[in-house]
Amino acid sequence: MATELSSFAELKKSPVAPAAQTTAAVREKETDEQGRAYATGRRKNAVARVWVKLGTGKITINGRDQKIYFARPTQQMVIQQPFDVSQRNGQFDVVATVSGGGLSGQAGAVRHGIAQALSKFEPALRGAMKTSGFLTRDSRVVERKKYGRAGARRRFQFSKR
Repeated sequence: MATELSSFAELKKSPVAPAAQTTAAVREKETDEQGRAYATGRRKNAVARVWVKLGTGKITINGRDQKIYFARPTQQMVIQQPFDVSQRNGQFDVVATVSGGGLSGQAGAVRHGIAQALSKFEPALRGAMKTSGFLTRDSRVVERKKYGRAGARRRFQFSKR
């Protein structure tokens, strides 16, 4: 049982009990027989299945090159963010299949999947990915339309007479 202390001076002099060892669970590298790490990424209504393996930096999405599938530079930049944060540009090949949603949601889903797969391939990168917010699924989705309204919140035009 703990001893009772009556003043702060006694608290300073009292022996400190060793704190419970709170070591985080050591994560292991998760790869398949071909040396690939698999992860699923999601954003809005898009779902991306992503495989990451050591290579030359080639990113293939739905059988097409990244620059062809995502023509906008902003979408290409979104996909490169996990590699920029982890300083692993050009070291991994990515194969992804994406379905659902639009191009912006699909780019976010691929980014989420790449970050998850990289953290499985190299568990040491998990901290950098987590602080950048790439491992968290962005839960924002389109608000549903309500009855009696033109959209989710927009009302029909008011007519006084």
